[in-house]
Amino acid sequence: MDEYFWFALKSAPQVGNVTFRRLVEHFGTPERALAATETELAAVRGILPAAVSSILGHDYREAAERECALVRRAGAGVVTLHSPDYPRSLLELPDPPPLLYVKGELRSSEPAVAVVGSRRASAYGLAVTEQMARDLARHGVTVVSGMARGIDAAAHRGALDEDRRSIGVLGCGIDIAYPTENRTLFSRMAAHGALVSEFPMGTLPLAENFPRRNRIISGLSQGVLVVEAAEGSGSLITAQCALEQGRDIFAIPGNIHSMNSRGTHRLIKQGAKLVERVEDILEELTGMVPSEQSPPPPPRLSFSPREAAVYSTMSTTPLHIDEITEKCALTVAEVSAILLRLELKGVITQYPGKRFSIA
Repeated sequence: MDEYFWFALKSAPQVGNVTFRRLVEHFGTPERALAATETELAAVRGILPAAVSSILGHDYREAAERECALVRRAGAGVVTLHSPDYPRSLLELPDPPPLLYVKGELRSSEPAVAVVGSRRASAYGLAVTEQMARDLARHGVTVVSGMARGIDAAAHRGALDEDRRSIGVLGCGIDIAYPTENRTLFSRMAAHGALVSEFPMGTLPLAENFPRRNRIISGLSQGVLVVEAAEGSGSLITAQCALEQGRDIFAIPGNIHSMNSRGTHRLIKQGAKLVERVEDILEELTGMVPSEQSPPPPPRLSFSPREAAVYSTMSTTPLHIDEITEKCALTVAEVSAILLRLELKGVITQYPGKRFSIA
């Protein structure tokens, strides 16, 4: 594999991401860095004596060969700093990963927004996340998240349900499906987007991996949307990474009595943009200013006159049943029955609090 020497240099103790990048910039390739003399290595800007000794004394062959075999067995690919598909936005990080393990298609540049939040999300949080991810996807925005249960999984599902791209950044090896209940989602992501990890094959989902994973999530994105984050949650770490990287921060307000709203509300108090609809995000993204759009036409289904009348009052923004009833000049009972039929046809979505939107 072409990545053999990238694996080899990465396996050397004392060679972190910053040192790796300096070596490649100085020598041109990892192979030349590994073949360099002590004097040549010591001449590299910022390299420590411990790293020089490690490279000179490191037998990398077994580790590199094993990594090549594991990547092939997993059906994964590798994107290096020299690859045309390496995301250019990650080069802005102080410590960009020298290589990324990938399943699916990774692109050097694409409009993307990260959507992150609580693993223990409420029904409201999950519904809002899926809707926001679908709306972003419809506007050609790739949805990035961390493949965790809760808000992350809902964000990925929302984008995939629109047959659009989503990128999942893992805190473990790309050959490990974690959490296990997301196995089906993992398969969909690899087929219709990308799974990405900077960690070597077989790396377990250890707690210390996820803060590092979070900087990649924000680094791939133009902005980060936080949904339901408690104080001290990993989602706030992602938001902090985004701030340090000069990305936009967005937050969806929640129930003032919920612990999962504390983090998002604090972000809003500190200047994050409050989001109620997808246009609140799009208008902040370079080149993604939304145009005025009328609600999508009814799908090609058989609608009764009253069903068509109710459907025509709705949009992708959830409305309360009372608002729909007022617009239709029908009784609440009539509208309730019609909404149920439309929901069964799969053309509308119901949210907590008797709120409905076009699916």
